[in-house]
Amino acid sequence: MMKKLLLSAGIIAAGLSAQAQTFSPEIDVTNWEPTTIQVPASPLITQYLFIGGHHVVQTTPTYGNPADTALAKQWHDFIGFTPDNNGTDLGWISVNHEMVIQNDKIGDGGGMTVFKVRRDAATDSLIVVDQTLNDGRQGKFFAVDFANTVGETGMNCGGITGPDGRIWTAEEWWRGSNADLADRDTGDFTIGTGTSTYAAANGFPGYNGETIKKYENYNYMVEIDPRQAVAIRKQYNWGRQPFEGGCVMPDNKTVYLGADNTPGFFTKFVADNAGDFTTGKTYVYKHDATGSKWVEIDNSNFSNMLNFNTNAVMAGATMFNRLEWVVEIDGKVYMTETGRDNPAGAWSGAAAAGCVYAPHHMQRAMDQSAEFGKTITPDSSQYWDYYGRVLMYDPATEQTSVFVEGGPYFSVDPAVSSYPDKHLSNPDGLNKITVNGKNYMLICEDLNGTSKGRTPAGIGNRTCELFMLDMSISNPTLNDLHRIAVVPVGAEITGATSTTDGKTILFNSQHPDGGNPFPFNNSMTVAITGWDQVTIGLPEDAFEGDAFQVYPNPATRTLYFNELSDVAIYNVSGKRMNVYRNVKNIDISHLQPGVYYIQNAAGVTQKLLVK
Repeated sequence: MMKKLLLSAGIIAAGLSAQAQTFSPEIDVTNWEPTTIQVPASPLITQYLFIGGHHVVQTTPTYGNPADTALAKQWHDFIGFTPDNNGTDLGWISVNHEMVIQNDKIGDGGGMTVFKVRRDAATDSLIVVDQTLNDGRQGKFFAVDFANTVGETGMNCGGITGPDGRIWTAEEWWRGSNADLADRDTGDFTIGTGTSTYAAANGFPGYNGETIKKYENYNYMVEIDPRQAVAIRKQYNWGRQPFEGGCVMPDNKTVYLGADNTPGFFTKFVADNAGDFTTGKTYVYKHDATGSKWVEIDNSNFSNMLNFNTNAVMAGATMFNRLEWVVEIDGKVYMTETGRDNPAGAWSGAAAAGCVYAPHHMQRAMDQSAEFGKTITPDSSQYWDYYGRVLMYDPATEQTSVFVEGGPYFSVDPAVSSYPDKHLSNPDGLNKITVNGKNYMLICEDLNGTSKGRTPAGIGNRTCELFMLDMSISNPTLNDLHRIAVVPVGAEITGATSTTDGKTILFNSQHPDGGNPFPFNNSMTVAITGWDQVTIGLPEDAFEGDAFQVYPNPATRTLYFNELSDVAIYNVSGKRMNVYRNVKNIDISHLQPGVYYIQNAAGVTQKLLVK
């Protein structure tokens, strides 16, 4: 009965007050191999909304089978949110499934699940509501129908949420032959018709009637309708690439796209008419081009779109090292470049054919030349890119630059006791939340490994974290990141997004270790609600001077220090209550109200009042 209550309500902590609370949601990593999800404590509300392999989805008639139900697929990745602007509910949540398997009811390959939520009037928590769709399906969770509309999908990793709530899913892992597919039907595919065995009638203007190999119907951005849980079209005119993420700009015409590849190409599509993405022009980025830095790839020639990477190389495009998610914030375009440890062999061929390295990779190679005592270039075998970074593209200048660099660099894994408070490794998912009119970036990690200090010495788990970053900070550093979640052993943290009212952050725990306790042994979609009611970060005047200081004082829940330090807490009798290593903040909610003393490693003591 307790398990059932957990899954239906999913509330770990409740009790939001009507007033904003002096509580910053940042958490520390105290366990590098957790078996549960680590999130901030109350007053935020945490819910497990959607659990793969546990919740049941409604399916359409597929492969000759009638409409039915099935256990939801796993490997949750992208999350899209579409507001309900015409009703009383909050909106629709769309979740990608990156796993590629055969499924008689849902359809072969990957897929998506959609569900609708409303807010509880008393607690602001999310409630999954029942729906009846136009095709007659009834229930809470619905498998998106790809197989009967646009043909099977797969490798559904990142995606796009448009400014009006439209949703695209990205088919990432590159398919090079029919042998790479999990499809039962690998017959040739005709756009607008399907195969000779199974129909898929949703085509694309200008490309209908084109017949391609089945594997060539993969690796596109695919638009879906979350309200009816059906796919609309594969976006053939954006090119066939190992897509990860993208964003539609506020003009509802310009689309920026990232490809998870080395080389990864940065792509732009500009629609002829706002909101109509079936006609327009497709470009690839070349930072050293004369005049405009965007080179058109003619999308009226379908072969150009099928062979987009080849055409990008012929255009001498700029090469990136695995572009991931893309988001627009205040008119700028931000994208994660997750990195590949030693990329030389992956992009040297394209460089020889005329492609150019992004300027920051040329600079990194110059910087590494001193390390190796000889001239290093990005195609040198020694060139490394262990941590990745967040990039910024400015549409006004058409220039890209590093926004936040991953790291810091370690040649040898440091011990847990000396591990830095903040370390950013292989950023992947990227999004934003607007809280009370202020923008914050959401950054998800997906570690490529544990070496070079991506985790402390002796830690085999690729511990992945979710960070927030205040976008009003000029020239942010790693110390400006606020850690708000850590996922369990085996999992990566994916899909971070927000509801449009700025109250809830959604994220996924993807492919966790099967040995974790239920439900943390399944992929799941998590909601943390209450961001409009808490303080994110510290006030600018929290600390003055360089001497050891604590904030706030008096305090009730989280205590901050102006420096990274070992600290000890003593009561008024001089008894040592707790010791913390290498921290900048601690949770003191376990302390009874009263007077305490905080001492740092240098012996400096501050008096603290706990309320």
